[in-house]
Amino acid sequence: MTPPPAHGAAAELPPLRLGTRRSALAMAQSGMIADAVSRLTGRQVELVEITTFGDVSREALAQIGGTGVFVSALRDALLAGTIDFAVHSLKDLPTAAPEGLVLAAVPLREDPRDALVARDGLTLPELLEKGAHTRPARIGTGSPRRMAQLNAYARSQGLPVETVAIRGNVDTRIGYVRSGELDGVLLAAAGLNRLGRLGEATQILDAELMLPAPGQGALAVECAAGNTELAQALSGLDDAPTRAAVTAERALLAALEAGCSAPVGALALPRRVESDEIELRALVGTVDGATVVQMSATGHDAADELGRGLAARMLAAGAAGLMGERAK
Repeated sequence: MTPPPAHGAAAELPPLRLGTRRSALAMAQSGMIADAVSRLTGRQVELVEITTFGDVSREALAQIGGTGVFVSALRDALLAGTIDFAVHSLKDLPTAAPEGLVLAAVPLREDPRDALVARDGLTLPELLEKGAHTRPARIGTGSPRRMAQLNAYARSQGLPVETVAIRGNVDTRIGYVRSGELDGVLLAAAGLNRLGRLGEATQILDAELMLPAPGQGALAVECAAGNTELAQALSGLDDAPTRAAVTAERALLAALEAGCSAPVGALALPRRVESDEIELRALVGTVDGATVVQMSATGHDAADELGRGLAARMLAAGAAGLMGERAK
């Protein structure tokens, strides 16, 4: 990245250190934020690559805990002062506020929807229909949320599907399709777009078919709470509608007492242009898709109140049983 020339006091300051995971997607996301911060502050920004537990573990996210496995090492570095700020995929953040850190900015959200990369350029309905005549379509994902909704959709259409648990970066996952091992994989559209690979998607899945993870498509910029000058500067990246939307989604997730590996989908969108009214849609389901609780709520209330209120209705309607221990 090439920041603008620094002048005056900014030219005398050392580069800001931005902590990032090592994956191609994390580096691309962090590079975007680094460029934006350089333009805001006039200071250079250097990327500091940090390996997280989620990056080195080969176990399924649900088995290693899901929540925080891509975040803890970055937060430790922030608290230790070895980096100045960090960029996370917001859907990876635990809902509990960390002591000593502040969410300084939630930049403008990318497309929050999921994408299908399938063989022969097929859409999901086409893939399932063709599979019904031969063998069930084999579709890979590491997300219980995607599995739950994919299985529920296949059941609603009376078509077979086989969901396959996978891990790995975008290249690895798409490689399963290119090699013929899988018929398709489900990925976040935002990640594909940030890597310049959205053209490889054969279908962007509407939220009516598959609700995204809470916070999907959004980034989180964190720094030490005590570094008020940096926090103020980073706040220039904040997008108020995006922050309101993800606040509602994450408040619902917290009220359900669910982690990022739980089968929970949620999406908040403005109800009308130039209005503070938000519509929040959410889903909790079993991974096999046999049972789903799906509801929505609309309001002008504070975003966190909207999320908590919808979660309470869903728990009362049976989501508590689907969440198992998480809902107790």
